[in-house]
Amino acid sequence: MFRKIIFCTMLAILALGFWISPNFKEIAAGVSIFLFGMLSLEEGFKSFTGGVLERILRKTTDGPWRSLTFGVVSTSVMQSSSLVSVITISFLSAGLISLTAGIGIVFGANFGTTTGAWLIAGLGMKVKISAYAMPMLVFGIILIFQKSRTMNGIGYILAGLGFLFLGIHYMKEGFEAFRGTIDLTAFSVSGYTGIMLFTLIGIAATVIMQSSHATLVIIITALAAQQITYENALALAIGANIGTTITAIIGSMSANVQGKRLAVAHLIFNMVTALIAIVFIYQITGMVDGFSATVGIAADDYTLKLAVFHTIFNAIGIVAMMPFINPLARSLTKAMPEKEQSREKPMYLNESAEELPDTAIEAVRKETLRLYDNAFAIIAHGLSLHRYDILSDKDLEDVVKQGQKVIPVDFDDEYEKSIKGLYSDIVKFISSAQSNMTPEQGDELFRLRAAGRDIVEAIKDTKHMNKNLSQYILSENVYIRAEYNKFRIQLGRLMRELDNIRNDDEDSLNVLSLDSLKLDMRKNDATVNGDMEKLIRANKITALMATSMMNDANYAYGVAKNLIQMGESLFAGGDLGMKEALRSVSLTEDEVDEIVGDKKESISIKSLG
Repeated sequence: MFRKIIFCTMLAILALGFWISPNFKEIAAGVSIFLFGMLSLEEGFKSFTGGVLERILRKTTDGPWRSLTFGVVSTSVMQSSSLVSVITISFLSAGLISLTAGIGIVFGANFGTTTGAWLIAGLGMKVKISAYAMPMLVFGIILIFQKSRTMNGIGYILAGLGFLFLGIHYMKEGFEAFRGTIDLTAFSVSGYTGIMLFTLIGIAATVIMQSSHATLVIIITALAAQQITYENALALAIGANIGTTITAIIGSMSANVQGKRLAVAHLIFNMVTALIAIVFIYQITGMVDGFSATVGIAADDYTLKLAVFHTIFNAIGIVAMMPFINPLARSLTKAMPEKEQSREKPMYLNESAEELPDTAIEAVRKETLRLYDNAFAIIAHGLSLHRYDILSDKDLEDVVKQGQKVIPVDFDDEYEKSIKGLYSDIVKFISSAQSNMTPEQGDELFRLRAAGRDIVEAIKDTKHMNKNLSQYILSENVYIRAEYNKFRIQLGRLMRELDNIRNDDEDSLNVLSLDSLKLDMRKNDATVNGDMEKLIRANKITALMATSMMNDANYAYGVAKNLIQMGESLFAGGDLGMKEALRSVSLTEDEVDEIVGDKKESISIKSLG
């Protein structure tokens, strides 16, 4: 409710500002266009944050100074410390990088923002950049409509830059026009009172816009139009540095404790840096004057001097905090310990359900379906696929082609939290409930227990396959990468079809369509063996790759087989008699062998030589 009141109040203030001054309207439009450009730029760079960025992260974050360099470079390229911070939090939460490396990256990201200040002050205020904005927008929008993920990403980047330049132009024009009617310098405050006041204003502006770059653009354009004093502009820049942590804090809310630790580290760094800048602001401005005179920046070129100030105080913060990265990481780990993860609890199994056999069977079936839902996510991530992609109408070949990145998954942790305990509770409940059941009802519970075992086995097979799959889907060898992507596509399609069968409540015979899945499974397995033989004979994959592929083909077959067996037990509709009748007409393994015309058998690497 409070948020809605603030939101409505802000809209009312904006509307009043538009009514009072057309110049304010131009400034506000410039800010809006600039922020939209930032969103477009971030969307474009997100297209390239897949496997490539993960590989770069692993290679360039094995030390504090290398992590710092990565933060500086990535932020300078992306022009968004907020995006870098959010990406870092997500990688840290997934266990791809350490907390120490993450802290180094956000320190570097802070320094990387200084390049934005230099570009805006040095280029945006000196050149008519709106002339460059139009071609960028035209080419960017054309590329956005292309199907290629790469072209699409480049299009968003070009359009983003175009909107950034256009936004800067409108803000600059608006402040210039403002100067003829209202002199905002009349509201300036000098001394430490003004520094503290304008630091708070800078924090508030950045929190609202969630972009320190946007705040810096407003500061620099207002300073260039002489609408704020140099001293007040410095305080606003300090406030923007503190306010930019809000995006990391928001991003950490959905992360694990590691992500939250990083957000706190980011806040601590920016607060310490700001405190140093405020306490020693007049000494730092003296350094700015000395540096500016040395490199030939005019004494009254306050926009460039602001960029110098922004660079110097961020550099001081890094020098002051870098020696304390490891102690800071240890302190945060101690202050924010891992919470004990509670395992999945049964939702349908209770003593009252045991009293009625049919109710007990349905309770076990529903609980086993919950077990499958938990396993679904683990298996999907083990295949580096997202659950929502599998369950969508998207072409899985396109999904795999466009999303060549590894999804990290801790199988042991996920198994302990969401599978092991729940499966144990199901087995325990079945053992207790069987005592007052007919043989037919007991057999049904036995099948449901077997379905639970099939789910567990499918997870184990996925875990065994995951190690090589995670490596080879990022391989430079296109042939092995293509073969492992086939595993992902085939198992993804199987899981999608199983979900369709599960949700088709109107047709009690839908479980019979599992027969076609059995045939597809066997044909796919035979195809993999044939393809592997051709590839190794043509020297397109190594013997080591072929060995891995052969083993993983067996694991993929195991995943498919276990999931189909699970589906036969869980998804059959009707009463016990109907279920038994459906199972009796389903294809057996021998019948599948006979139809396909081949027995499943392993191929040795020696025989391929």
